[in-house]
Order: sequence, then structure tokens, then C-alpha cells
Amino acid sequence: MVNQGLHMSHLPFQNKTVLVTGSGRGIGRALALHFAQNGADTIINFFRNRAPAEETARAAEAFGRRALLVKADVGEIQGIEHLFAEVEKAFGGLDIFIHNAASGYNRPALEQKPKGWDWTMNINARALLFAAQKCVPLMEPRGGGSIVSITSGGSTRVLPDYVVVGASKAALESLTRYLAVELAPKNIAVNAVSPGLVLTDAITHFDILNKEAGIIQKTIANTPAGRIVTAEDVAEVTAFLCSPAASMIRGQVIVVDGGYALPGRQ
Repeated sequence: MVNQGLHMSHLPFQNKTVLVTGSGRGIGRALALHFAQNGADTIINFFRNRAPAEETARAAEAFGRRALLVKADVGEIQGIEHLFAEVEKAFGGLDIFIHNAASGYNRPALEQKPKGWDWTMNINARALLFAAQKCVPLMEPRGGGSIVSITSGGSTRVLPDYVVVGASKAALESLTRYLAVELAPKNIAVNAVSPGLVLTDAITHFDILNKEAGIIQKTIANTPAGRIVTAEDVAEVTAFLCSPAASMIRGQVIVVDGGYALPGRQ
């Protein structure tokens, strides 16, 4: 028991509270469980799929952490207000906010509709701004905190049928810079992580995978690191950005793609 206590005392996020939006599956699940494994109490957020979110919460609790499950649509202002009200009620504050929830309509620019634009922008970009407003009063009394958003290379690179999602991610990255400057005096660090293609269940739903067989193998072949990015890779870097060691990294977009996007490849 002494050894266990010694081990527990060295968990980097012990006594921290972490909110991860869209954390029932995929990258969000890996993020939530990584923080839980490293000592944090976690808020698991979902909107449509309760079962996997409940399973994520149980897995987080298996590490001996508290896990709060909150259904909320972060694409709606009322959903954001409900989510943060539940966090405050359960924990009284917040140390880390991970804006991971994302959605979008993948289709050519000329086939996009206003509803798809609004839906995608509200979940992917607007949610960060108004969630950040809710974070401040929960983080300031704790001496500050960290906000990290999950973005994608489509913010700067042109990907097939990705126009609206790409625009929302570009807005997300711009918000990251503005928030980093404005929240710095409050000791709240704001950054973003941009993964390459991550092997999760969700990627099978993208049209690009249906249209081009073998894209996963092609990605591996064109990645200098020699393998595809995992959700745990993303979680490791995200957690680092929330650690004291990264306190002077502000307003940055950290690319985690094994070198895939580097120039000079044939």
C-alpha cells in the first residue's frame, strides 16, 4: 500500500479536473482515459451516443477517478451552458478543457448548404469561444488552467469535400491564438493539436476513405515515422500541453502526424 501511495503521488494530473467534449469514442475517449490514468477526475461529454460514453466513464472510474457523464450539444449555446453548469455543480471548478467534439458535412463546395455550414461552424469553432468564456470563472480561482482544441490539417491543406470542416478548423486555430493572448494574464494556456490521419472507427465514415481504397496503407507509406498516428499519440501531446513543462507554449498548433505533411516528399 505504501508503494501504491507513492505511485499515486506522482500522477501528473492528480487533483485536477478535466473536461473532454465528444469523449465517448475515438480520440476523445483516448484523451479522457489518458487524463484519468494520470490522476485526473474527468467529465465525459456526449450528445447522441450514450452507450460508448457510459463505457468510457466506467473505464475512467476503473483508474480510481471520478467520472461525470454529461449529455450536451456543444453546437448550441444552451448545451454549453448546461455542460459547464453540471461541471461547476459536481466539481466546483475546472483545470483543463479539451475541445474535441467535432462534426461536419463532407461534400463539394458547390453542394454545401447553409444548414451544413452553421452546424459545422457552431460545433467545431463557435463552441470553443463560448466554452472558453465559461472556463474562465472555473479556472481562475484555481490559479489558471489549460485549454486545448483538436484541429486538423484541413485547416490549411485542401482535402476532398472538406471545405466547410476545413474552414471551421481554420477558424478554430485563429480563435486559439486570440484566446491565448487574452487569457494569458489569467494564467490560462490555450493551444491546439492537429493530428494526421488517426486510426479510429470514425474515419471509416469519411467519404475520402470510401472513394480511395487503401488510403490508410498509403498514409503509412508516406509517413516518415513509418506508422499511422494513434489516438494515444494525440492524447500524449495534448496532456503535455496541459503540464507545467509546457507553460510557455501559447497559441500554437502542434502537428502530430509522424512527419506526413512535411515538404519534400515525393
